[in-house]
Amino acid sequence: PRSPFRASRPPAAASDARTDLAEAQARAVPGKSWVGCRAVGTGAMAGQQVVSNADLEKFMETDDEWIRTRTGIGSRHIIADGSSIKDLSVAAAAQALEGTGVAPEDVDLVVLATSSPDDLFGDAASVASAIGATNAVAFDLTAACSGFLFGLVTASQFIHTGAYRNVLVVGADALSRWLDWDDRNTAVLFGDGAGAMLLTATDAPGESGVLGFQMHSDGKRYENLKLPYQNEHLPLGEGVEATADRGRYGCLTMNGREVYKFAVEEVPRVIREATANAGLEPGDVDWLLLHQANIRIMESVAKSLKIPSDRILHNIAEYGNTSAASIPLALAEAIRSGKVKKGDIIACAGFGAGLSWGS
Repeated sequence: PRSPFRASRPPAAASDARTDLAEAQARAVPGKSWVGCRAVGTGAMAGQQVVSNADLEKFMETDDEWIRTRTGIGSRHIIADGSSIKDLSVAAAAQALEGTGVAPEDVDLVVLATSSPDDLFGDAASVASAIGATNAVAFDLTAACSGFLFGLVTASQFIHTGAYRNVLVVGADALSRWLDWDDRNTAVLFGDGAGAMLLTATDAPGESGVLGFQMHSDGKRYENLKLPYQNEHLPLGEGVEATADRGRYGCLTMNGREVYKFAVEEVPRVIREATANAGLEPGDVDWLLLHQANIRIMESVAKSLKIPSDRILHNIAEYGNTSAASIPLALAEAIRSGKVKKGDIIACAGFGAGLSWGS
């Protein structure tokens, strides 16, 4: 699909859309629109273990109705013993390459958006090696639940400038590693997974797959969603005054009320900014694809933008919040099912820790 993504319309409407898109190009904001790349492949892989709301009821003070009513989540997938973020990422990346005509050795860059890597130094290079992308440079990008969206924009710029032709963007997280499983306010929300998208260069302006974008962050609100390091300074040794920090990262913490308020206020605004940069209006959008944080957030954003609820792409009921994986995982499923078709315009938005948000 193309993408603010452009990826169903009847033939007559499709003809009208082409005229509208030509007009949109004339109105678009230079530098933040009609980027010279397009998506040609997607893939996804969820954690191997399924944990239902009924499972959580067995050891947590919660129930299925409470979780579904507040979040829309019915289950979540958790990474299995012996598996890894690298395993999920490799599977998703291989799917994204399949059938595209782009060989792994022709991939120029791999961007892995994750906040929960297997290796704190980064997983992107090992993922690139595992899929056979032997000529690619690779790096991790950390932006939590905004990670895939930020990674997509970053990748698009490398292509637009002519530096690279084929770029693989992977969003992957296993936040189940960092949950307090006694805290029903956070533990019920998150699952593990990976999603990937292959972007390739195009010289035809009408074939652009990233029609417009906008990104923001606000560190003044970072306390509302974080996974903090916990310091523990211990003496280096007898007779030595200096100490070394031998602490560890704690558990994810979130002020749910403030994060919800942030999302329903900022996400509609940034989607309007991105569509305006593209020379479009929210009414031109075929599908709304948001980070899968909470079904009530998705419905509120759709209502604010006057997008019908049946135009929301979501799979939160099955997978929960998979952080950087949630957008590509939902998109890959929608394409595979035939719901999203070539030529559709998708308004996409990521939002989360930082606080950060973009479209």
